[in-house]
Amino acid sequence: MGKIKACLFDLDGVIVDTAKYHYIAWRELAKELGFDFTEEDNERLKGVSRMTSLEILLEIGGVTLSEEEKIRFADKKNENYRTFILKMQPDEILPGAKSFLEELKTKGIKIALGSASKNAMTILDRLELTYLFEAIIDGTKVSQAKPDPEVFLKGAEELNVKPEECVVFEDAEAGVEAAKAGKMKCVGIGSTDVLGKADIVIDGLHQMDYNKLLSLEN
Repeated sequence: MGKIKACLFDLDGVIVDTAKYHYIAWRELAKELGFDFTEEDNERLKGVSRMTSLEILLEIGGVTLSEEEKIRFADKKNENYRTFILKMQPDEILPGAKSFLEELKTKGIKIALGSASKNAMTILDRLELTYLFEAIIDGTKVSQAKPDPEVFLKGAEELNVKPEECVVFEDAEAGVEAAKAGKMKCVGIGSTDVLGKADIVIDGLHQMDYNKLLSLEN
């Protein structure tokens, strides 16, 4: 790898933890449909699209819906979720994320977001972080889901850098695979068991700094 010129960040689980809000919104939907949806069940929805998540939820509850009803319930879940994120505060940024982003900015490293979330802009605005990102690639701009590298390749393109000059920060296996498929270096956030294909794995951005980033250039 040559010189690192850009960092691309996933949103959920890397910069902020919105998983709890997704879980509450799905649990409310399940309750309305007459069954319980546990945190253990929720593990199956990680990194999965909204409609596929609904299919898994219905399978857990043994519920059959028409296509129209599925769309209505998926929309309802998103409305519930949006009511939560519209109340988010900057103190919900994960430890170390803001200071690392600010450090990258001072060192002239370009920063992009690469998230499947269609609500990414709303979340960044609520967290008061939007000014740190030069490009925001979210669910409204991509057609292929991770592990397809589209979201990260578009990020590199918007930042005007080559894929091999980018480092991706991801907490999901599909995201790490997407980074690798895009010929980018990857920092996994979470456990080595799941994210073993990443170049390095850390617990969170509080363990990251500019010097550690440069060690990936070798």
